[in-house]
Amino acid sequence: GKFRYFKLNRPLPEEAILRNISSNVTFLIFQIHSLYQNTTISFSKTLLPSTSGTGTDKGLVFILRPEQSMCFWYLETSDAEPVQNMAIPLSYSERDPIPGGCNLEFDLDIDPNIYLEYDFFETTIKFAPANLGYARGTDPPCDTRTGQDPRWRLQYDLISQSNVPRDACKLCYILYIQTVYDNLLIKLNILMVTLTANDKTSVSFSSLRGQGVIFNVIVWDPVLNTSAAYVPAHTYACSFDAVEGNCFSLGRVSTKVFFTLFALLGLFICFFGHRFWKTELFFIGFIFMGFFFYILITRLTPIKYDVRLVLTAIAGSLGGIFLVAAWWRFGILALCMLCVGLVLGFFVSSVTFFTPLGNLTVFSNDAVFWVTFSCIVVLIPVIFMGCQRILNILTCGFIGSYSVVLAIDSYMYTSLSYIALNVLKRALSPHFRRAFTNVPFQTNDFIILAVWGMLAVSGITLQIRRERGRPCFPPHPYKLWKRERERRVTNILDPSYHIPPLRERLYGRLT
Repeated sequence: GKFRYFKLNRPLPEEAILRNISSNVTFLIFQIHSLYQNTTISFSKTLLPSTSGTGTDKGLVFILRPEQSMCFWYLETSDAEPVQNMAIPLSYSERDPIPGGCNLEFDLDIDPNIYLEYDFFETTIKFAPANLGYARGTDPPCDTRTGQDPRWRLQYDLISQSNVPRDACKLCYILYIQTVYDNLLIKLNILMVTLTANDKTSVSFSSLRGQGVIFNVIVWDPVLNTSAAYVPAHTYACSFDAVEGNCFSLGRVSTKVFFTLFALLGLFICFFGHRFWKTELFFIGFIFMGFFFYILITRLTPIKYDVRLVLTAIAGSLGGIFLVAAWWRFGILALCMLCVGLVLGFFVSSVTFFTPLGNLTVFSNDAVFWVTFSCIVVLIPVIFMGCQRILNILTCGFIGSYSVVLAIDSYMYTSLSYIALNVLKRALSPHFRRAFTNVPFQTNDFIILAVWGMLAVSGITLQIRRERGRPCFPPHPYKLWKRERERRVTNILDPSYHIPPLRERLYGRLT
């Protein structure tokens, strides 16, 4: 139970010795942790796959023999730089379950480790099933394969702790690991999911790129009311060693430029969108076309992210211009308001599935998820069809202010960006449906949420007060232009009457 901090160097392996082990202890878990550099822990000086493990969070289970009171482990690293580590041995009695005691998948005979795999979309954790505890010198009880085996009563609580610092300070991370251990068995961390022995020992979560998260599994015996913890594992869903896009330099320049410009336009729409109707239509068309175009080219082509972002900006601009041109030529208000309502409906539906409702098992089915999602999207314009001006102002306030949140996320992490990002991941990855989408809320998230709410309420209130007593929407632009052109043709007192039409002026200059 004592923590030990030390540095490992490549040419100087270390030996860990634990003495004076109590006679009522039946097994030990010896763990070693580092920030991102790999460390090897072994039962012997000769490294074998069945007796050693290498990684940033590794541990070994030592089953004690009768009368044994001393244990040895060997530690080393292959990294050229010194590695700051924290090591801790934990002791358990024969009543406590043994984490990884019935391992059939990984190399170690008894494997208490949690294995992490991550990509842009999801982080998957895997672990070996546990076994019931047993006394020194007796055989393990998990040789049977029937449902009557007592080990099937074991249950697993998957917990996580976020807010792990993302900097080069190794000791900061180690202190967070220590906090996890101090609070582990009393479950002061976030309970993600509970599994039984019949469930798969593999769970996926939404990847939080650049956000440090520690995962752990507590196995507990409901009959004896005892528990034991696996070796906790941490991830930032990014690489510390990558040349580009590593954990120290999250956010590409192209992303920052794109969302900064998008936020400037969104901020203008938040306060003045209803007055500048055509600018708002460009904004809505940009969102509509850009979102679907990005999904299309990402799923169908292997082009790089920066190129995809540029093409998305071009396609979104063309979509905005098309919607403005359609309004100018045809003046169909219902079509424009349908687009506006669908964008607000998409946002409301995304917020709905951002809540714990999105983690219900029924929504792991793609058909159920997308049908429910689409129904909410369509429901919003139907509800507000009788008060279109209110619908338009609400869309300006909420969508315009949320663009500021997305811009902030390109410079610093915020969980609020996952309102939209979770839906995008679901559309891009067929495997994301199995991932839990819980995201931690930090202090900066509450600050950004307050700023977002202030912007939205201010923009909506300002536009409602300013538009009181004015026409709901501007008249048909094409009819106004046509009427004005006819007036200029027939009114000789109008100075513009004596100016030749644009076509004749261009023809004259060319000739």
